[in-house]
Amino acid sequence: MLFNNLMHVSFYTDRLEAMEDFYINKLGGELKIVTRAKAYLDRPQSGYHALALADPEKVIIVYIELAPGQFVELFPKNEGQGPAPRMGENLGYAHFALTVDDIFAAREELERRGVVFDTEISKGPSETYQMWAHDPDGNAFEIMQYTSRSFQVVGHIM
Repeated sequence: MLFNNLMHVSFYTDRLEAMEDFYINKLGGELKIVTRAKAYLDRPQSGYHALALADPEKVIIVYIELAPGQFVELFPKNEGQGPAPRMGENLGYAHFALTVDDIFAAREELERRGVVFDTEISKGPSETYQMWAHDPDGNAFEIMQYTSRSFQVVGHIM
């Protein structure tokens, strides 16, 4: 395959602190990058240049590492941006998934940290365990555990 991994998934938010808290303190991610507008002071062609002049300390990009080399990237929402559509409402992004070695232990730990799940643990038709949750902005995500029979591991083309 050409690619090594999925590097990041990105969200705009109007609740940056709540999103940081969720991905760091509840899911256990590590804050890796905080970029402020002043990083664009010497880049007049950038869309952030005017903001860099007006509010150089404003946080404009946050990277939180959830697994080695794999991140959630957060941007403060832009003026006039509306809420994200509900899952399945529009074409495009629907959800992201995280894998764990032990989904039962992961659920226990995440509930202890305050994560509220939308579903119970189940095994889907792909023979992979799954459970669903969402972040403070309502972005859906799935937590999965492969089994020896998971289609994602053994393949399944009908």
